[in-house]
Amino acid sequence: MSDTPRALLLFSSLSRRPASPGRDKNKRPDSDSLPLPRFSVTAKMECAWKPDEQGLQQILQLLKESQSPDTSTQRSVQQRLEQLNQFPDFNNYLIFVLTKLKSEDEPTRSLSGLILKNNVKAHYQNFPPGVSDFIKSECLQNIGDSSPLIRATVGILITTIASKGELQNWPELLPKLCQLLDSEDYNTCEGAFGALQKICEDSAKVLDSDTLDRPLNIMIPKFLQFFKHSSPKIRSHAIACVNQFIICRTQALMLHIDAFIENLFALATDEEPEVRKNVCRALVMLLEVRLDRLLPHMHNIVEYMLQRTQDQDENVALEACEFWLTLAEQPVCKEVLCGHLSKLTPVLVNGMKYSEIDIIMLKGDIEEDEAVPDNEQDIRPRFHRSRTVAQQHEADGIEDQDDDDDLDDDDDAISDWNLRKCSAAALDVLANVFRDDLLLHILPLLKELLFHPEWVVKESGILVLGAIAEGCMQGMIPYLPELIPHLVECLSDKKALVRSITCWTLSRYAHWVVSQPPDIYLKPLMTELLKRILDSNKRVQEAACSAFATLEEEACTELVPYLAFILDTLVFAFNKYQHKNLLILYDAIGTLADSVGHHLNKPEYIQMLMPPLIQKWNQLKDEDKDLFPLLECLSSVATALQSGFLPYCEPVYQRCVNLVQKTLAQAMLYQSQPEQYEAPDKDFMIVALDLLSGLAEGLGGTIEQLVARSNILTLMYQCMQDKMPEVRQSSFALLGDLTKACFQHVKPCIADFMPILGTNLNPEFISVCNNATWAIGEIAIQMGPEMQPYVAVVLHQLVEIINRPNTPKTLLENTAITIGRLGYVCPQEVAPMLQQFIRPWCTSLRNIRDNEEKDSAFRGICTMISVNPGGVVQDFIFFCDAVASWVNPKEDLRDMFYKILHGFKNQVGEENWRRFSDQFPMPLKERLATFYGV
Repeated sequence: MSDTPRALLLFSSLSRRPASPGRDKNKRPDSDSLPLPRFSVTAKMECAWKPDEQGLQQILQLLKESQSPDTSTQRSVQQRLEQLNQFPDFNNYLIFVLTKLKSEDEPTRSLSGLILKNNVKAHYQNFPPGVSDFIKSECLQNIGDSSPLIRATVGILITTIASKGELQNWPELLPKLCQLLDSEDYNTCEGAFGALQKICEDSAKVLDSDTLDRPLNIMIPKFLQFFKHSSPKIRSHAIACVNQFIICRTQALMLHIDAFIENLFALATDEEPEVRKNVCRALVMLLEVRLDRLLPHMHNIVEYMLQRTQDQDENVALEACEFWLTLAEQPVCKEVLCGHLSKLTPVLVNGMKYSEIDIIMLKGDIEEDEAVPDNEQDIRPRFHRSRTVAQQHEADGIEDQDDDDDLDDDDDAISDWNLRKCSAAALDVLANVFRDDLLLHILPLLKELLFHPEWVVKESGILVLGAIAEGCMQGMIPYLPELIPHLVECLSDKKALVRSITCWTLSRYAHWVVSQPPDIYLKPLMTELLKRILDSNKRVQEAACSAFATLEEEACTELVPYLAFILDTLVFAFNKYQHKNLLILYDAIGTLADSVGHHLNKPEYIQMLMPPLIQKWNQLKDEDKDLFPLLECLSSVATALQSGFLPYCEPVYQRCVNLVQKTLAQAMLYQSQPEQYEAPDKDFMIVALDLLSGLAEGLGGTIEQLVARSNILTLMYQCMQDKMPEVRQSSFALLGDLTKACFQHVKPCIADFMPILGTNLNPEFISVCNNATWAIGEIAIQMGPEMQPYVAVVLHQLVEIINRPNTPKTLLENTAITIGRLGYVCPQEVAPMLQQFIRPWCTSLRNIRDNEEKDSAFRGICTMISVNPGGVVQDFIFFCDAVASWVNPKEDLRDMFYKILHGFKNQVGEENWRRFSDQFPMPLKERLATFYGV
């Protein structure tokens, strides 16, 4: 068993949704060694069931022991509980303790109910009918227990039974609970409502289906009657129950929507915070699904939400603050809010200050904690993002990257969503709606905040500045020459929380910093950020590392003059950082490698960087998830260092192949005997495949011997057919890279690989489809005319994808390149379809940079035009535009363009050509005249 039995940890708190008790699949408890109550296995289980006194005492003893903090006691309790589950009436004892044994203390009775709840989750289908009937009847009789804790536990038990498909097999449950709502006894009414609320939360779909003969037609009007109940707890339950059915637009609620909204308005100023919170939550959801019904009242609703966003109760304020986030997504946002911005802006800005509780939770008074080891629970699980092949664009490096600098980065340790984060996110989205119009209201506030003597206020001002960066960038530009140096100074503030938020805000303006002369802004910013990477506070280290990674992405080769200085700092951080920040450091190093590329391949840089990375690599076991970020980092480093990585490549290559092999073997064991073996974590395989791609890309042909001596192609064949899209995605990227690096080893497998690639040209899985498309193009170039038997396997899907509306740009570009490459090597097969793809083909490739892939694709299109000139006639203007997108084509390619343009001009005659070229935009006309004389 594991050190901390999961089941017992779960029993220790009244948590609504714990997992079922942990069970070690490989071990059975040794039945001889455990003292067991004397249960009669065949005991009669009718309502007159009575417990065996000795058995009852042993179970009570067990419940007491399970509350012990001692791990070994907990472990032995866990084993005995497992054993007891083999006795059918064990669960009768548990319900008996919960509902009948009033002499016991409440925590013990509640714990008994929670163990029973976990048994219901895990084994309910095996309960004998007598046992389940006894439990059900006890629950309904005791839903009105005088103790709130016992009522809540009974409610949890009821909803757990209901969610096991028992709503159908327990027809009297809902009518009975609804009837109990009318009880004169408060406890009974509240207990029944608590159970109904949980059922509405857990089984909303079933309640709104024909399976149960649509009980909501009765329940929703019933709930609405209780909105005016004298008890705040009951009012709160009533709204919470109805709220479960807003988002799914339940018909029964839509019929009473006006009465519902009217009742909500009546409760708007309720004295009970829980009621106000549920009113706000309802209005936020109605904004999404029934905006039409709210619009007539919108002025009053906005005024109300402004008050509630400042509610004394932070839970109410947070729920109200969600309103602005949701409203920002509605087309009416600008019109609805434009008259309220002067009031709303200060409210949101005020909400962005740390509360006293935030500061305590963040240990904001502790300035130096770099030597304190991390609590492993604080380290979030890492998910690897699989490799996607993308084209480089004229304007700006790689496009379509997700924006990682979201508003969560400022205070990760309060992982819970809170008012500060919600206010900042709302300001961010509103800045994107109102753009520079928002600055009219923000700038006067910012002046006061940024220079405020109180650090909490100043810190919130810096967060505001970061939050509006994206939406108000244009309007902020005149102020940045003054603000950026001020922020760089704030990087040295004596408060760690000020230093950390400043890192994040500066990263939001990195794009502007990089566009200015480097000595004025980039160099001072970089110098200070590198100091913060070595800060004595862990939160600042983390924020500085993340900000520096953003700066690296923006600055790219601008950083080359400072590489020695940067590497010095990052390598020093290796020995300084605790566990969590080490993982972020890997990311900063990988991003640096991506940004400066081959400039990193200098002996002195390699000597600084590789020893600490390889040392970590050797320390980590194959099962350690810290391998994910390290492998990602090494993948970028290998690609950048190229031949410089040769001394390290063999052990790295070998380990990656082993990781793939191990994961596949474990997956096969799990598939054949799931009860015996655990499912593998396939991220290990995905990251390993991606690092192999990085090695193939970086080392090129020199990887050939390593491939020859390994079974990587067999493993890849299995990965390409894996159920998990990310595994297929990474295996297709590796296939493309190996095709470029050492095709002699890939060629014998092409007959097996091509049908799999064809079935993966499914744009429902965009990244899989993208990488499969790219790999087909690389294979085509290597195969030449021998590609002919496989064209039919893929061409129709590719033409379909390129004509599909809303296809992401990266996929369109790779599809166009692959069609062009297929046409280059097999023009007779592809040219007849020219007319079906020429227009989207030309528009997809007009924005990508001149490179080898674009070159081969355009040679293909020219060859196809010479085979089927009629296919291009209708869309010739698009071809002209695509040709003009070339900055510097190779001489023979330029010649091909020249011949096609002049051929077309001669074919139609001077007069028709003049009329045709008059439609061209002036830049296109001039470019074609200058370069091709047409």
